[in-house]
Amino acid sequence: MRLAYFDCFSGASGDMIVAACIDAGVPLETIRAALAGLSLTGYTLQAARIRKQGLAATEFRVNVDPAADKPHRHLHHIRQLIEDGSLKPAVRARAIRVFTRLAEAEAAAHGTSMEHVHFHEVGAIDAIVDIVGACAALDALEIDEVRCSPIPTGHGTITCEHGVLPVPAPGTAALLKGVPLAECDEPGELTTPTGAALLTTLATAYGPMPAMTIESIGYGAGQREGKTRPNLLRLLVGQAATSAEADEITVLEANVDDSTPETVAYAVEKLLAAGALDAFCTPIYMKKGRPAVMVSVLAEPARRHELEAILFAETSTFGIRSYRAERRKLGRSYTEVDTPYGRIRLKVGRHGDKVVSVSPEYEDCRAAAERTGVPLREIMTAALRAMPR
Repeated sequence: MRLAYFDCFSGASGDMIVAACIDAGVPLETIRAALAGLSLTGYTLQAARIRKQGLAATEFRVNVDPAADKPHRHLHHIRQLIEDGSLKPAVRARAIRVFTRLAEAEAAAHGTSMEHVHFHEVGAIDAIVDIVGACAALDALEIDEVRCSPIPTGHGTITCEHGVLPVPAPGTAALLKGVPLAECDEPGELTTPTGAALLTTLATAYGPMPAMTIESIGYGAGQREGKTRPNLLRLLVGQAATSAEADEITVLEANVDDSTPETVAYAVEKLLAAGALDAFCTPIYMKKGRPAVMVSVLAEPARRHELEAILFAETSTFGIRSYRAERRKLGRSYTEVDTPYGRIRLKVGRHGDKVVSVSPEYEDCRAAAERTGVPLREIMTAALRAMPR
């Protein structure tokens, strides 16, 4: 599977995304040819190699003719423009999805319906070019899946048609709901509505760089100059590791040095009952040489706050550390085998197409042991022997 990973260490905008794709190997003429299929005029495209704070990158510019018509378009106008164009079906579908998501966010921010949203600045020629151009560039790179790092927004205020607004702007904030954000002290608007719409529509996951073999790297430069970091977006393109399944989890850790073993064990039981993927204790030594335990919890990100509440309520900890982690798992399936002691389920783990692990289900084996009086380990051995080879 061919993967595109956007490393948004300094935010993202539509032109930065296009520029990163060009820097990763997409010819400007490919993007120009795709956009020529739209009945959109009054602009020219320019791409140039530049340096940002010592790093080589590509800058992409849409030069709009001052005399060009700039109507306030609604979603149906933009959808019709894209549908009437001679774009590839995949590019057309992606671009419409991005603009639809953008309309949903603007409608939520301004308390109106999608049909009544005036796109104003984000419906201008350059935004249409950026969105359609980015979708065409990803298609040219033959990307199967897009992933993204946590997204920084910057801070402070911006001035737009609605006046002075906080960063992130209301539309951008609506687009980023449910998306992990990265802490950043860079002033200004790092992530624009167009950039947020593209990334949150096309990305299937957010987090650290996934396991992949990198084939090309692109740096897309933004128009502003960064104060604490270069205004660049990095794109990594390559083949994703397909030998194991991957997802993102939240890890919670709490040090406990003044609770009884009974209360810690009870807390672990409560965490597991509340949906933790796993919970366990590790012996540690804290200040003044005090023996203690570190309670670790592996959880789906959506369950973080519920499980934090249990840790605070059921242990004596005064603080919880948390961080995101990528988890790689064997592909798993279940099968049943017949043994002299009854039917037993087996959990089968696969690494790619190869079976690398087979485990009898404990509860099935335990029930058979209690029913027959046969030692548990004999039943587990019998279940493994019954596994078809």
